Amino acid sequence: MSVLQVFDPPMCCSTGVCGPEVDPVLSRFAADLDWLTSRGVEILRFNLSQQPQAFASNEVVMTALREVGNDVLPLILVDGAVASQGRYPTREELAEMAGVGLVSGSLMTEAVQELVALGAAIVSNCEPCFKLHYDKARKLGVSKQDMRTAVTVAQGVKDSPARAMLELADRYLDERPIKAAKQPKHLVVSGCCGPSSDGGNGDAQPKSGGCC
Repeated sequence: MSVLQVFDPPMCCSTGVCGPEVDPVLSRFAADLDWLTSRGVEILRFNLSQQPQAFASNEVVMTALREVGNDVLPLILVDGAVASQGRYPTREELAEMAGVGLVSGSLMTEAVQELVALGAAIVSNCEPCFKLHYDKARKLGVSKQDMRTAVTVAQGVKDSPARAMLELADRYLDERPIKAAKQPKHLVVSGCCGPSSDGGNGDAQPKSGGCC
């Protein structure tokens, strides 16, 4: 596997997050290097202000510095040869330099689309949508286990705001558990829409009709 060496210009640190503002380029590049490491590429990184000896002892780096100056930094070597200079390359470019393959093609197959649709049906409480996309997923050979996973993830996303609101209410209400309030005796539940009132005389009658 390749060895990739990065020679950075003088800086406080190479992560991009230690200054007064996050440097998105350095932050992205650091994440890309971590990704290369996970693919088996050996990464060696040097900072001119902190590790000048690494620059001085590398003939390729010193030649580039003499010819171009500090503008040549960042300088990237792959197996000792110059692969990039003067900028931080993209993940795709790094992968090509190191001979590492990226995931090719789109991951959004028909089966994945149906799993996404099932999750959306759960979040939106749409029964016809769920039945439709369940049937489509089954025809595509999607397993019930995968569908269950999609449903579980979607339900977690759906429940998260509700849990957050209950926690917020707990904090505002002296951290006491929130309980359903008791209904007065003169109130009775009518259908699914809540109580109807008898005006307090105990002779309440449920309202007729459908929901709401």
